[in-house]
Amino acid sequence: MERLLTVRNLSAEFRTERGIVRAVNNVSYHVDKGEIIGLVGESGCGKSVSQLSVMQLIPNPPGRIVSGSVEFEGADLLKYGRESKLNTTQQL
Repeated sequence: MERLLTVRNLSAEFRTERGIVRAVNNVSYHVDKGEIIGLVGESGCGKSVSQLSVMQLIPNPPGRIVSGSVEFEGADLLKYGRESKLNTTQQL
């Protein structure tokens, strides 16, 4: 299978008045070409924040991606800024 997306050890946190809240802690998964995945979990467990982190859409501040990598077609998206345009030959 051709690997399209690989998320490795992704962690994100938010700064609050009460201190730092780790919303996503070392999330890892991959999506192959033609594959469909779903994230399932309790309310507030980090599903939305993990996906917003993959797309670099968590508001900074107060949120930030602490560690990990997000590779799409072999390019680590987190090394590019939010406004960067990355040329890709395929779409998810």
